[in-house]
Amino acid sequence: MARSAPADSVSTWGDRRRRKVGLLGGSFNPAHEGHLHAALAALTRLGLDQVWFLVSPQNPLKDTDGMAPFADRLSAARRLKGRHPGLSVTGVEAGLGTRYTVDTVAALKKRFPRVRFVWLMGADNLFQISRWNRWIRLFHSVPVAIVDRPPYSRAVLAAKAARRFAPYRRPCRALMKRGLPAWTFLHIRRHPASASEIRASISIQTSQELPIVPKPQDQPKPVEIVTTSLADDKGEEILVIDLAGRTSFADHMIIATGRSARQVGAMATHVMENLRAAGIRSTAEGMATCDWVLIDSGDIIVHLFRPEVRAFYNLEKMWLQDAAASVDGG
Repeated sequence: MARSAPADSVSTWGDRRRRKVGLLGGSFNPAHEGHLHAALAALTRLGLDQVWFLVSPQNPLKDTDGMAPFADRLSAARRLKGRHPGLSVTGVEAGLGTRYTVDTVAALKKRFPRVRFVWLMGADNLFQISRWNRWIRLFHSVPVAIVDRPPYSRAVLAAKAARRFAPYRRPCRALMKRGLPAWTFLHIRRHPASASEIRASISIQTSQELPIVPKPQDQPKPVEIVTTSLADDKGEEILVIDLAGRTSFADHMIIATGRSARQVGAMATHVMENLRAAGIRSTAEGMATCDWVLIDSGDIIVHLFRPEVRAFYNLEKMWLQDAAASVDGG
């Protein structure tokens, strides 16, 4: 017999109570101490009355493989939050029938007209939020608080959303006192817990028992496509950083230098052309000046810099904590 989901603490009908509520959305696959740490920090730093764990039936950007049943994820999140009076766990998104965050927020604001909501998310999600449905509208709908999470602190400066909304960054206590858009970065003690690492540790024995299915070798891998393109364009200090298991927004980050803005622009154009020829879609930011071009192809993030810009941001200093491979572009 299928297990039914436990009773929900947040009604889809809403209410008219006045309060300040942080919305911590996600798959919670599984819920872990890092979620609890972020919620409690947001309660204190933002002066919230409550934080709701919004357990998503299914994240549109995540694969269904390895996703625990919705009822199980709800139950685990409830066990995690315990009896804390400022925390609630809800699957209200399933009741609302919404799939995207921007629609969930709009529905909640309509049903809870006297609640002042804040969207809470980890620093890793600031990288990929530009891939969310109508993400710009989300920033214009609700204040956003980014919770520090290792090892993303400095790297969030490279995010498309952070750059677009840079003029609207606020101190945490002023986040809800001004108009929208408004966002803040909560510099808190970092918590090392990672859902992907927890899942990996649980499934490692099972995965070792599965047969290995060889992949076709006639098609170049995306990383090879990018690095070959950069090398052909005489890119310098080409660096490939393996992000698998460390972040949810990409599997690899590639960083390279061009001696001039013209070279950076050419490198970016050719990378995108070569990816497109392989059937891989990509988008680019920064082509207007070509001081720093960011290319997002889904599984790969490419940063192309002029030398002095790369030296200033020094992204690799943060990311080179685990395995990294350097490719000679000379």
